[in-house]
Amino acid sequence: MFELTFQFENDEKPVVISVSPEESVLDAARKANVAIDAPCSGNGSCGKCRVKLVSGEVTGVQTGHISDEDYAAGWRLSCSTKPAGDITVLVPDIASAYQSRMKTADLSSGEEIAIFNQLQQDVQAAGVDFTNDFVQAVLTLDEPTLDDTMPDTERLERFAQDAFDGCTEVKLTYHTVKKLAKTLREANFKVQITGTLTDGVLTVMDVSAQEDAPLYGCAIDIGTTTVTGVLMDLKTGTLTAKASAGNGQIRYGADVINRIVEQGKPGGTKRLQDAILKETLLPLVAAMCKSAGISVSRVFRVCIASNTTMNHLLLGVDANPVRMEPYIPTFFQWRGMTAKDLGFPANPDAEILLAPNIGSYVGGDITAGAFTSLIWDKDEFSLFIDLGTNGELVFGNRDFMMSCACSAGPAFEGGDISCGMRATDGAVESVKIDKDTMEPTLGIVGPEGQKPVGICGSGIIDVIAELYRTSIISSKGQFVRTGKRVAHDEHGMGRYILATAAESETGREISITEVDIDSFIRAKAAIFSAINIMLSSLDMDVSVLSHVYVAGGIGSGINMENAVRIGMLPDIDRELFEYLGNTSLSGAYAMARSDCAVNKVDELASNMTYMELSTNPRYMDEFVAACFLPHTSRELFPSSIQE
Repeated sequence: MFELTFQFENDEKPVVISVSPEESVLDAARKANVAIDAPCSGNGSCGKCRVKLVSGEVTGVQTGHISDEDYAAGWRLSCSTKPAGDITVLVPDIASAYQSRMKTADLSSGEEIAIFNQLQQDVQAAGVDFTNDFVQAVLTLDEPTLDDTMPDTERLERFAQDAFDGCTEVKLTYHTVKKLAKTLREANFKVQITGTLTDGVLTVMDVSAQEDAPLYGCAIDIGTTTVTGVLMDLKTGTLTAKASAGNGQIRYGADVINRIVEQGKPGGTKRLQDAILKETLLPLVAAMCKSAGISVSRVFRVCIASNTTMNHLLLGVDANPVRMEPYIPTFFQWRGMTAKDLGFPANPDAEILLAPNIGSYVGGDITAGAFTSLIWDKDEFSLFIDLGTNGELVFGNRDFMMSCACSAGPAFEGGDISCGMRATDGAVESVKIDKDTMEPTLGIVGPEGQKPVGICGSGIIDVIAELYRTSIISSKGQFVRTGKRVAHDEHGMGRYILATAAESETGREISITEVDIDSFIRAKAAIFSAINIMLSSLDMDVSVLSHVYVAGGIGSGINMENAVRIGMLPDIDRELFEYLGNTSLSGAYAMARSDCAVNKVDELASNMTYMELSTNPRYMDEFVAACFLPHTSRELFPSSIQE
């Protein structure tokens, strides 16, 4: 065994772990809970898991992701590097920032809050009653005597039944009974009870000596890349706290397939469940409760919206059948689970509500999103698109809804792109190119003066659209103009330089290559071909669309004009496009507050048709046709022209 020391650029305390010669540095990092971004799950294809060898000897081969200069300076891919003795490696800030500084579609801006509030108002206006069965009451009980020897449980049940009109039966949870004796006597038999009153049955979930003990709910969106949560008063709906973080499972792969594969390895189920539950959700909820000044035990309902695979990994359920034909998940809908079943940080008897899945690759996040988009309440046809690590679509109106998912790959999150990164500090999120000089103007995530580190999804859309608009690249994504910003390697492959080594934060050039462009063209083609297939299967086309709702982490930064220019979104009136923010979180919030919303979401899920694109014989033809800028059928994109 050897000793491996992880050092960090951000002055964190070093982490030391014992490793064997057969373990890679990335495997050791995962074991030591050291965050190193590895979108490809360590198969060597992404080149994002760079670390710098500070001391010691290692084994491993140099890959094409590390230049000769960087290799000589000590840079290595952690996935392909193994210790040959005691070693020390430096984890650069960019490799670990994805988990703590991810730019998310949360409620951190006034715009996002306004969108969120408007969606809740619109849902209520559509007839969804924002009430629930939770009740509270302060009870003053008769104290027991030698003449009144009634047990504590029966005493509480008698007074509780008298406190509520229509209450015919009282049930006490184990958690309540366990603390009852001590609480009653500390409070001199004057206590507050909290529970639910449903069809005359009062279920007491908690008894407290505090007479004004709060009643809270929690709504969480678990994305493949990011996790966002809010804490609310279950009676008033007032938001009291919010938080977001990177999904701790990221280090096991950027996409659901890599994580399912990881789950199948020895101990994989527990590793992935711990990564989301213990490493991500526990501190997230704890931080929100601390901010609100409450104990986690005052959270009485939790609603989670996530995709089908994330649901399985969270619950520790085998997800392998999801990726294997005929793609059958263990469950679509599952009710009756409590916080104590999952070990979730909340009142032990708090119900864990999972927004129901629709198919193997269309999960509760899309069900919740379709609910808040109000497609189901409109006569006209609408299209709902959630853009993230995966691309999911819902089309329909009040009469029917159809859904599908397309394998866009990790390109929208910066994966499979040589200088791609997620939307953290230093990510280029917008690009404008001068047609004559070919010089770029960059919008960068982070504080003023932040230098670029890489390029995220919205920036990739912009730069490809701008390269096409200015005729720097052809419809095939190949470079056809020359200039100081356009360079070619020894194999003749072209690239556009967004930032020189001197202009970047890392001292390395930031560019987009023909291979990168090809990868992204395939990702955008997956989105548009899915739209086309779904509409054509109903003998319709994009002309029927009255609304196109865009949601998801990347949606906030998308320039819709550029998304149309490259052929990712249909070429229709731009006024029809509307960004809805994090609809998964909005739907989860509504479900946490409203029993009516829970029933409506369940109804939508059960009635929604799921289309499996992989079995559609026309999908591949549509996909190939869309693998051009903007499309092989130029008449579909009349506004996309080169200058």
